[in-house]
Amino acid sequence: MDTFQVFAVGKVKKDSEIATIEIYKEYADALLGLDQFSHVIVLYWFNKNDTPEKRSVLRVHPRRNMSNPLTGVFACHSPCRPNLIGLSVCKILSIKGNVIRIDSIDAFNDSPVIDLKSYIPSRDTVQNAFVPKWATLPRLSHPSEIVK
Repeated sequence: MDTFQVFAVGKVKKDSEIATIEIYKEYADALLGLDQFSHVIVLYWFNKNDTPEKRSVLRVHPRRNMSNPLTGVFACHSPCRPNLIGLSVCKILSIKGNVIRIDSIDAFNDSPVIDLKSYIPSRDTVQNAFVPKWATLPRLSHPSEIVK
């Protein structure tokens, strides 16, 4: 098994109304030019799920909905997976210094940010894509995730 190191470049900060990404000072120069984009792709670590048990989960009912078919974690966006990497596309509201204010993010407060990529529609949008029916339905609000 190959091993390698990944370093956090910042962290997600959330309160009841505001979501930001605080980039650590030593990586702030990497933000140059990001203010020219409307959206950013944020890769972060599901640190609150980082247990051997959650890393060993390979199948879930997507969206924590038991009526959805049992599905491999590589075929859905479950936070339980071998490598706990999350991905969100976020609208940039402002960038001041090393802080990016965003519209929202599906991450917990203090989640480590491992990378940012500018969102480029011509490269990041796929034509003629298709998904299973469950992926087009709204999410349930608070059921617990069922895993097998």
